[in-house]
Amino acid sequence: MQKLLLSVLLFCACAPQLPAQTLPSVQEVYRIFQNRCISCHDHDSPEANLDLQGVGATELLRAQNVASNLININPTNANALSNGYKRVYPGRADKSFLFKKINIGFEPSVPVLNAQEGGVMPGSFPNPDLTSVEKEIIRQWILFGAKNTGVQFDKTLVENFFTLGGDKSFPNGPPPAPAPGEGFQIKMGPFYLAPDGEVEYYQKWEMNLPADVEVNGLDFKISPFSHHFLLYNFTGSGAATIPAGLRLAANHSQINLVAAVQEATDLRLPGKTAFKWNKNIVLDLNSHYINYSLSQPYQCEAYINIYTQAPGTAPQEMFATLLVNSNIPIPNSGDLVTHTRPEFQFGADSIYIWGLMGHTHKYGRGYKVWKRLINGQKGDLIYDASCPMGVPGCPTPWYDYQHIPIRYWEPSLPIKWSNGIIHEAQWINDGPVPVNFGPTSEDEMMVLIAFYTEQPITVGTDEPGPQLLEKQILVSPNPSNGNVTFTLPEGSEGVRTFRLFNPTGQEVLRRNDLSGQSFDLDLSRLSPGVYFFDADGRRGKLERGL
Repeated sequence: MQKLLLSVLLFCACAPQLPAQTLPSVQEVYRIFQNRCISCHDHDSPEANLDLQGVGATELLRAQNVASNLININPTNANALSNGYKRVYPGRADKSFLFKKINIGFEPSVPVLNAQEGGVMPGSFPNPDLTSVEKEIIRQWILFGAKNTGVQFDKTLVENFFTLGGDKSFPNGPPPAPAPGEGFQIKMGPFYLAPDGEVEYYQKWEMNLPADVEVNGLDFKISPFSHHFLLYNFTGSGAATIPAGLRLAANHSQINLVAAVQEATDLRLPGKTAFKWNKNIVLDLNSHYINYSLSQPYQCEAYINIYTQAPGTAPQEMFATLLVNSNIPIPNSGDLVTHTRPEFQFGADSIYIWGLMGHTHKYGRGYKVWKRLINGQKGDLIYDASCPMGVPGCPTPWYDYQHIPIRYWEPSLPIKWSNGIIHEAQWINDGPVPVNFGPTSEDEMMVLIAFYTEQPITVGTDEPGPQLLEKQILVSPNPSNGNVTFTLPEGSEGVRTFRLFNPTGQEVLRRNDLSGQSFDLDLSRLSPGVYFFDADGRRGKLERGL
């Protein structure tokens, strides 16, 4: 059946403020080469045939000449060439042999040089290694597309981060990648934000897969300063006109949504489903960060752990779509404002929903979804973002626009699209001006993300649904006023992410460092009452006694 059409959406279009200054970025990089590299890579006798001095009547012309000998040029090293490296691969520091040569542990996620790739490329004596600032300036030039003209990034902000200090998305280093044979990791960034800054970038990402693959899990690693992360894939010739490197413009004319999250989320698909990627797939990464610090610059990064399996393993393909209401005028009256939108007749006879997640900005006060009856009225309430895990009926609803839950169904929820659904969001604008659907976090949004298949997702005895998953985690003692032991069923994997919610839906505990089939948690600091937990999709509740 035909997939749901993707509504065109820009979550934000928040441009960084570059300084009025400075030299073109390629010229800044060229000056580093002149100060640090031409003792070995001059014009007359370039080592490894790499001329970093260049020719030209002006410094800018010489810089552009050097860049032309780097950008998309095959390395002379046979091992690097066989691995798909270029001397400089625009937008991809991880595929740029020049960056790998100067990295020397600066970026932990880039593998160190192996014996076949030769030695490192140090700077000039007496400082044999480039500084962190110099390496980052070169990397930023590459990440922003290795362009020959223009200022792509704020060099002063980079210098301030490394010399005066700043905050990092991952202060303890990159999150671990999937184990060999389980999948791989891709990284977006870093890019840098000034204090109280905000930006949204896109980045075309050519996967260059060796063969078609099924993706059964997407683990998004983003920091609390991230407003959202979206993953798209280009269709048709959509990627051909998109420039390499970090960009502000979406340019989404031929594209599908793969997944969308608002916080760090591990999307492990039901066992009989997968995203199906052909080997030529080109992704578009979309990251939006806000620097909440008023004094420190911020290093923005995002990682995606992609878990894979052989083609043909999953009988069902998982799809995703964005359902958007862009007409949401919200006056600054301080009153509750409600906007409602039906979604139906999308081409498929029926779809089978696995997950739903609403999205608003800071004035949001609620997001709900109903089944739509044939007469156009609201039927069963199926999603309430004010409740833990989006399950309607919680005793004390509480809406947190920064941590909007995804609700999952296993077995999947059938929706007949001639009936469809109705989604509804509410806001209270107590700010200085009226707002509408718009490009920044100061504007508002009404967006529903849906994950679905076109055939039912069945659940067998070896693939338990939510109600059985609850029973398969033993919680003891329950109620408890202290330590609680959680025991998983025999043979199951350990928990990657454990989250605990209070009755209002607020997340009160998160653990990402658990292992084994049982683990203990100390709940003695929690107030008495009922709590809900989610452990990689296994859900249940427990009681903190007096």
